Amino acid sequence: MPPELLPSDKHNAELLVQAHPPGWKNPTPTGPYNLVAIGGGTAGIISALGTAGLGGKAALVERHLLGGDCLNYGCVPSKAVIRAARAVHEVASASRFGIKTTVTPHDKAAAFTAAMERMRQLRARISHHDSAERFTGLGVDVFLGDARFTGPDSLEVAGQSLTFKRCVIATGARAAKPDVPGLGEAGYLTNETVFSLTELPRRLIVIGGGPIGCELAQAFRRFGSSVDLITHGSRLLPKDDPAAAEVITRQFAGEGIAIHLNAKTLRAQIAASGKELVISTNGQEQTLTADAILVAVGRTPNVEGLGLEAAGVQYGQRGVKVDDFLRTANRRIYAAGDIIGKQQFTHAADAMARLCIQNAFFSTPFFGRKRLSKLVIPWTTYTDPEVAHIGLTPAAAAEQGIEITSFREELSHVDRAILDGEENGFAVIHCRNGTSQVVGGTIVASHAGEMIGELSLLMTRRLPLSALAGTIHCYPTQVEVLKRIGDQYNKSRLTPRVAGLLKAILRWRW
Repeated sequence: MPPELLPSDKHNAELLVQAHPPGWKNPTPTGPYNLVAIGGGTAGIISALGTAGLGGKAALVERHLLGGDCLNYGCVPSKAVIRAARAVHEVASASRFGIKTTVTPHDKAAAFTAAMERMRQLRARISHHDSAERFTGLGVDVFLGDARFTGPDSLEVAGQSLTFKRCVIATGARAAKPDVPGLGEAGYLTNETVFSLTELPRRLIVIGGGPIGCELAQAFRRFGSSVDLITHGSRLLPKDDPAAAEVITRQFAGEGIAIHLNAKTLRAQIAASGKELVISTNGQEQTLTADAILVAVGRTPNVEGLGLEAAGVQYGQRGVKVDDFLRTANRRIYAAGDIIGKQQFTHAADAMARLCIQNAFFSTPFFGRKRLSKLVIPWTTYTDPEVAHIGLTPAAAAEQGIEITSFREELSHVDRAILDGEENGFAVIHCRNGTSQVVGGTIVASHAGEMIGELSLLMTRRLPLSALAGTIHCYPTQVEVLKRIGDQYNKSRLTPRVAGLLKAILRWRW
């Protein structure tokens, strides 16, 4: 049975035709596959397509929707909705540019309905890239159904047996459910159901102060929802630079989001006024009421029903266990993406899949092996402003005993940010103490995700921080904030002794 997508409109119907075609007939497997990828998300797709592209025989197995979380419940739908919410906010706040506008709550609610339909339309359009027909045309055998290992080199899908020389487990993860009494009875949304909404909830409670919770809390607030954001931690975005979290906290407070830090969720219940959530903050109980509750408290790996024991694959609460080469306890089988519980991003899954292919087929003295620990993986939280990060934070550096020197520049010093009215942010780059080696950095800016690539390039290619100062950037652009940091670094090298030598040289020669 094909999965059901709500609402049942033409856009979701088109998505299903691409991602799980009704009436699809699985091919008949013949002989062992060079590689079988279990899971039709990014890691599985890249593993299968990469193998087929090299001339190998590849199979891709998906039980739900091809494209995985990214296409159906993650990156694609969320960024479409976030962009629409930003547009609403820009119109509503146009007075700061001297433009008079009037945006009513009715206007915002109508914009939400339109934005959700636009999201479904664009998601269906993008789904053609992840379609069963396209993968088949590229030489991949596509099997729709549940996969279960039957041995160390075999598995079963929809009554058929597939054998393999190599396999990649890429079944991903799903939204975790908090252990809150009454929450199931009250009903709640996750990233897998929130994009089925067609009407804006007037009041929304978001449980979770990580990237998903923060992104959607701001988006719904900008569409006009009254939003309470709850986190058990002492700050938002706990994996990011604390200074970045401070910027986002101030931004959210300014937009009218009620933030509850250090909050313990006690119970949920249904009342005449709506869904109620009872929380405790610093020992004080408080009851919050909303029309919808969104849960964003982490991810649970999809390991159930795979028969991992039969394959000799070890796993735990965090997912499938792998070594630094992404090999499981069964050396024929690799794992990549969210299923291993590390770096749960689409671009990380892509990079891991490529690493699997390298190690599965080209692990020789000539080609060598590729290590997960050597990947330089940035990430971005798509709030406004965005928070982009790469490498170590000061806290992580201290834990590892690495002494660093940090160079920071405010966006309020950058002309383009001033002109755009987007001064709320900064960039900071961390270098190993006494060197120009970049070990980490954070950018908080409207388009930080587009800017972090320069730091990724520096770290991946081991370029010195001074390379930023020597790179010509267009003026005026916000990425000039990185050039200014490069200039900062160069000035830091101008010690009194060096300054004296330069002064003497200028006097002597000129």
